[in-house]
Amino acid sequence: MPTIVLETHIDAPIERVFDLARNVERHTETMGHGERAVAGTTSGHLENGDVVTWRATHFGIPMELTVEITEMESPVYFQDREIDGPFRELTHDHYFEQLAPNSTRMRDEFQFTSPVGPLGWVVDTLVLTRYMRNLIERRNQELKAIAEGQFD
Repeated sequence: MPTIVLETHIDAPIERVFDLARNVERHTETMGHGERAVAGTTSGHLENGDVVTWRATHFGIPMELTVEITEMESPVYFQDREIDGPFRELTHDHYFEQLAPNSTRMRDEFQFTSPVGPLGWVVDTLVLTRYMRNLIERRNQELKAIAEGQFD
């Protein structure tokens, strides 16, 4: 199962970064691909036990992904897991560490497996890992800009 690990240093308090990372509207703003919440919790801050269905277009194909917030420890951690969607398995762990009063390390650990059986390893290795890494990196940079007040 591929694992993507990314760290983003953000000059903002941990509570601000944590709240932005779990905010449905900010997710929509920062993900691109026309992604939006279409079912479940469709606005506000996601909480432990919440379910949300995201709709977006990737590789020219409209897709829906339903995730559940399965763990949360405010303001240092939350996890979302796919419960229905295009992956065989998907888990996204979000970690937040306060480095100083206005400095936070946001760490993503993103694990997934594509649903294409024996060819899955090839698809995961050659296509999806790079695609998902770029998607998460771009989102993190936009969250960073918002958290640091550049686009408040």
